Amino acid sequence: MLEVFIDGLAEPTNPGVGTFGFVIYRDGRRVKEGYGFVGERVSNNLSEYHALCEALRWILERGWREEEVIVKSDSLLLVNQMSGRWRVRGGLYAPKYLEALRLAREFERISFAWIPREENAEADSLSRRAYEDYLKGARGGMGRDPFGR
Repeated sequence: MLEVFIDGLAEPTNPGVGTFGFVIYRDGRRVKEGYGFVGERVSNNLSEYHALCEALRWILERGWREEEVIVKSDSLLLVNQMSGRWRVRGGLYAPKYLEALRLAREFERISFAWIPREENAEADSLSRRAYEDYLKGARGGMGRDPFGR
């Protein structure tokens, strides 16, 4: 079983600088963490969906589509939309939602669960690290891409 914790943020306001973080556990063992920059003047919703897409893409690249996947997020919007309980009414994140939906359909068993922010500390910390890296780069320092692209 794969447990995927995702988080996205927009700072210092929403919309703002968008960053994301995710952590993936396989059978209780941490196998991947990732974080990065989404863009400027983006919403936290777009950042959340970006985290989801990056995590799902990484899992698919490993060929783990047949494993049970549980995505955990503190975004009620993302969890309810990806579970089919809420409709997407548009917004700048809508194309990323469609990408996430396409990726999720690649899995045999995938579910989405809302968790309180306190239970999402690792992914939250990574999205904040990405924001701090952005600030260092914006102030003239050497910004880096944690994915090495």
